[in-house]
Amino acid sequence: MIVYDPLWATMAKRGATTYTLRVKYGLSHATVQRLQAGQPVTTHTLDKLCQIFDCALSDIAVYVRTESDKQHLPK
Repeated sequence: MIVYDPLWATMAKRGATTYTLRVKYGLSHATVQRLQAGQPVTTHTLDKLCQIFDCALSDIAVYVRTESDKQHLPK
């Protein structure tokens, strides 16, 4: 599962809010809601966030293996 916990930490360090993402950088309300809910977003969105915060992808999202992920692996 991809989680966006690093994004919220990066935003806090930079003094950014979800309002900043929507108004200053033009992310849609739906995209911000998807991030907040931990739902999938496009690689374009991830790229844009890396550009906005001048950071690595690991500062935006990380992969955390869940039991559900393990069940979907080929045997």
